[in-house]
Amino acid sequence: MSELSDIRALLIEPHQGMRVSLHNMLNLCGITKIEHALTAGTAVRSIQNKVYDLILCEYDLGVGQDGQQLLEDMRHHKLAPLSTIFIMVTAERSYAKVVSAAELAPSDYLLKPFTADTLLERVIKALEKRRAFVDVHALMEEGNPTEAIVACHHGERDYPKYAVDFMRLRAELHVVLGEAVEAEALYTQLFELKAVAWARLGLAKTLFMQGKYQEAETILKNLVAENNKYMDAYDWLAKTHEMIGQLPEAKEVLDTAVGVSPHAVRRLRNLGRIAMETGDIETAENVFKKVVSKAKFSEFRDPEDHLNLVDALVKKGDTDQAKSVIRDMEKNMVGLKKTAACRAISAAMVHAKTGDIRLTEELDNAVVASREDIGLSTNAKLGLAKSCLENNQENQASEIVLDVMKNASNQRMMARAMGVFESAGKGHLAKELAQRSQKEVMDLVALGVQKAKQGDFRGSVELMTAAAKKSPDNPQVVLNAALAALKCLENMGWDSAIGEQARNLIEAGRRLDPMNPRLKAIRGLYDELQKKYGLAANRTAKN
Repeated sequence: MSELSDIRALLIEPHQGMRVSLHNMLNLCGITKIEHALTAGTAVRSIQNKVYDLILCEYDLGVGQDGQQLLEDMRHHKLAPLSTIFIMVTAERSYAKVVSAAELAPSDYLLKPFTADTLLERVIKALEKRRAFVDVHALMEEGNPTEAIVACHHGERDYPKYAVDFMRLRAELHVVLGEAVEAEALYTQLFELKAVAWARLGLAKTLFMQGKYQEAETILKNLVAENNKYMDAYDWLAKTHEMIGQLPEAKEVLDTAVGVSPHAVRRLRNLGRIAMETGDIETAENVFKKVVSKAKFSEFRDPEDHLNLVDALVKKGDTDQAKSVIRDMEKNMVGLKKTAACRAISAAMVHAKTGDIRLTEELDNAVVASREDIGLSTNAKLGLAKSCLENNQENQASEIVLDVMKNASNQRMMARAMGVFESAGKGHLAKELAQRSQKEVMDLVALGVQKAKQGDFRGSVELMTAAAKKSPDNPQVVLNAALAALKCLENMGWDSAIGEQARNLIEAGRRLDPMNPRLKAIRGLYDELQKKYGLAANRTAKN
């Protein structure tokens, strides 16, 4: 097949003998443009720099990340386009490890030993499906879910073999657009057409989006009861329990899921976080130790993993081991933008426990570091604020909590921020900070609106975008910035940079609050402007 000769492949295999064997198999399949990577780290760097049609990855990559952890990073950080075929190769017969890979939806996986004919069959099958979805994937990657839904309708007609897959993707795109009712109808139809678990899971997600938590919980409980290997159902069940305040139940669900599939780092992080919130320090310690170990070799390792482990160890009273974790952070997390803040917060925790006079100095260092745009989590910020308050640094605690409040994505997060002061018997200060945060956000919005009314549309965009950068987790601020960008385009003509900015802001708003009532109208205005300036027509012509 001439198509096979054009394929660019990345072969990830640490052992030379197996690497040569797989390379030869690919050659027998007609694939000759092959590059090699020996570790997950070198593979990530290759994937970031080049686009591959096929990634053939060994599960057991030796020291460092395994194939499943690499795939998790690829999916989470969107390192490869949707069209990239990822095939996992493994001789591992343990189902726990295989299911860890399977839940992250590789295109396929092969159990060794296998022949070149088997490999060719799988590659051809994956290429056939990729051709059917090429238009949809292109539109999705351009950030046009509305047009991608139309393309899915065409796909159902032109490729009836994949009709269910197109319907499933269409439902997922409605979820992306915050159109839960439309998605719910599709998932219901899919479930009636074919009683598959993912259709019921999709239905549960749309119910969750609409705040129908009890209905979602019922479906999810039934799913995990019927199939105790269905990992996504565990995650959403835990999320549902957490949303309705059932933290012990959420912890129990995640604990069970980790027992079935012990290698997903993000699930482990969630389990550790909830264990801390429920006071189960022993579980938190054990889980965060696993997270630090598994994430150590990731290109996307996070110093907050070390911070969380230090927190658990200090609460346990093991300050010596906590100091060792801090030294490990300093050694292995050097150069990462969160490291200085996480190290200072960790050191302050230890000093508070041991009565070290350097406590005030480290708290000051942590507060200064947290002011920078480093992506420090809300949990870390609130933990720092609590430490400041416990050590008579009320002004610093107020500064941090005010920042969290301005950036609160929902009322639950606002309540947690207020709880830092309320638990210290200073509820009146919490209310004052909440009022102040709301006023500051409203004042920024009002100023942006005023600039737009005066005809200074670009000034409005600059102001609202700056506000969104300061409050990236506040959906109202982010959507206000998106609307300012769209109004600028509507009145000043199309500008590619502002158009891209608007698209990114809309996507950020969708991630934060997919059911926000303003989202659909703002997305609709973006689509209208695309048509007004002929951009949608030009894209169709190119395709």
